[in-house]
Amino acid sequence: MSSLLSARNICKIFSEGGREIVVLRDLHLEVSVGERLAIVGESGVGKSTLLHILGTLDRPTNGQLFYSDKELPLEDEAGLSVFRNREIGFVFQFHYLLPDFSALENVMLPALIQGMQPAQAREQAEEVLESVGLKERMSHRPGKLSGGEQQRVSVARSVILQPKLILADEPTGSLDFRIGQEVQELLFELNEKRGVALIIATHNREFADKIGRQMELRNGQLFAVTPCE
Repeated sequence: MSSLLSARNICKIFSEGGREIVVLRDLHLEVSVGERLAIVGESGVGKSTLLHILGTLDRPTNGQLFYSDKELPLEDEAGLSVFRNREIGFVFQFHYLLPDFSALENVMLPALIQGMQPAQAREQAEEVLESVGLKERMSHRPGKLSGGEQQRVSVARSVILQPKLILADEPTGSLDFRIGQEVQELLFELNEKRGVALIIATHNREFADKIGRQMELRNGQLFAVTPCE
């Protein structure tokens, strides 16, 4: 299977109160096209930081990122913004939907930013909202949606531009068990039907076991984990 994302020698150092805090050290990661990967680890070890770097939302102190075997120019902010919007979908623990926009308008937004014509953006947003079970809720604002519905809108927004990769940071962390299960299945369905690769940071070991391949972030590095049977 061909490589989709490769992180090499990634280091991330923060300065706090005159001292350096090493969060990631000489970290390596390879993710293939269409693969599912869980990143597990205790709270505060740097899972979110790692996802932000993999998604080019943050920059490593040192190291390289490759996407489809091409090195990403980490100093090119404008180019990375275009790349990020086109190639990567993001799902966070909290939905970050715009409260004054309808579900449909929230999902359309990335496409409009990318320069898609409004009519086409609307058509594609309607399609993905229907695919996540929200055909009858498109006109509702986030405040009128349940927590599970809000997260479904977030997932729909992440795939409107048909990315090859979704980075999900504790996507079920703020949901109850039943709704969390539904969001899990939705992400797996996107992986199976659309071939979208998933990198999911989670503290939920049961969820991680369902994802399949697991890496534990510990002492700034990733270690392979054998899923429970």
